[in-house]
Amino acid sequence: MFLSLNYEPALESLGTDYFDKVAAAEFPQHILRFRNDHLLPLLGLDPKEVTDADFIQAFGKFEGVRPFLALRYHGYQFGEYNPRLGDGRGFLYGQVRGTDGELYDFGTKGSGTTPYSRGGDGKLTLKGGVREVLAAEALYSLGVRTSRCLSLIETGEDLWRGDEPSPTRSSVMIRFSRSHIRFGTFERLHYFKRPDLIKKLLNHVIEQYYPKITPLAPLTKGIRDEEIKGGARDEEQYIQFYAELVERVAQLVAQWMAAGFCHAVLNTDNMSITGESFDYGPYAFIPTYNPEFTAAYFDYYGRYSYSNQPGICKLNLEMLQLPLGAVIPQPDMEAALATFDDHFYNAYGQLMLNKLGFDVLPEPQTDAVVGETIQFLKDSQVGYHAFFAELAQQFNSSWRDDRAQIFSSASFLETDEQRTLLDKWRQTYHHALQSLSAVELENIATRLRHHNPKTALLRPVIEEVWDAIAQDNNWQPFSDLVKRLQTKD
Repeated sequence: MFLSLNYEPALESLGTDYFDKVAAAEFPQHILRFRNDHLLPLLGLDPKEVTDADFIQAFGKFEGVRPFLALRYHGYQFGEYNPRLGDGRGFLYGQVRGTDGELYDFGTKGSGTTPYSRGGDGKLTLKGGVREVLAAEALYSLGVRTSRCLSLIETGEDLWRGDEPSPTRSSVMIRFSRSHIRFGTFERLHYFKRPDLIKKLLNHVIEQYYPKITPLAPLTKGIRDEEIKGGARDEEQYIQFYAELVERVAQLVAQWMAAGFCHAVLNTDNMSITGESFDYGPYAFIPTYNPEFTAAYFDYYGRYSYSNQPGICKLNLEMLQLPLGAVIPQPDMEAALATFDDHFYNAYGQLMLNKLGFDVLPEPQTDAVVGETIQFLKDSQVGYHAFFAELAQQFNSSWRDDRAQIFSSASFLETDEQRTLLDKWRQTYHHALQSLSAVELENIATRLRHHNPKTALLRPVIEEVWDAIAQDNNWQPFSDLVKRLQTKD
């Protein structure tokens, strides 16, 4: 099935300045632990006709004749430039056109060594694979623009890691995303002083991933860009690209913040040029609203803390101006980046308003209800996700007429102080409901359920699922959790 898809050599056609051709590792075992049937229709495949053996053949044994491409990139890691990066335990398996007309990547994780493995084994722990499957499905259900996992295969090897009890089990994963081109891909080309390759790659990115920008004639294979009449993009299109990237990244980080998600490793090699979230390592969902919450144990100074995410993403966009300066005028990029804060706050405000059940409120009322909600969550330290989940489950139209009914049986309250703080929030929320009709109140209820699933992917939930796998090889809790995430239960 997967071997017969119509793979497109979109990135490969740019030439070997951007990647190395590599081979996949051979594994002693192939046990399919996860298959994402929700993605198969987008590939034009009927899940009922795709067997587990099809997944293993393509994504475990890596049969087929397509070249596998380990992508080259650099990046700023915790603020320090690192020129020794690149795909060290993965590669671009192939690119396919979805039924929606968009180009998608199959990218591996845990598929063996490459020229960029830096002495590592190029493998992925099974726990790491399980965690990424769960992160992607949870974020997708919360409306975050994210990569997803197509498959996870256990590969039968023992791996030794410093951050997991070892030996630990191994796996190989397939990531399904729009692109694996990173900010760091451009930073590497700047490091080697190749403005020609920056322009060539940027033309490719705009053509494939920024359809709103006026299309020009596609680049012709074998002919230099500057020799193609109408093939080179004009300056205005490059400016439009950067402005749209700024908006996409601002919206993405607003989605993380509303979802209560901390990515943990926002280095520039983990920033996608399409403004899509991907590569989930030591991530965590915040248990309570704590701006200083840090997910990665090695983030000693909280550089990538929950509240720092908007600023870090803005900084990464600013650092991207250095390589893009070969093509785009600096003043225009600075003007585009100056819009980041407005894009972020507008998106975040709307997302939080939706989590509270509203679509549109007058601006002062929006500021009041969102601001009071954040203040209550911060001061009370009640469960962030429990608050919204119970709001969705308990909401009743009677709340408009009787303030005392609002959260009359909230289980997340444990102290008198929390109850006092909730009463202040209750006044603001009750005021926002006053002008709504019966029909609008029904819409509130529907919107609350849509934006606030019952299941939150907190660390104890993940550990409970992993313990069942590690101790008893019991995959049922994992499967049940994935189903709850996908169905927003």
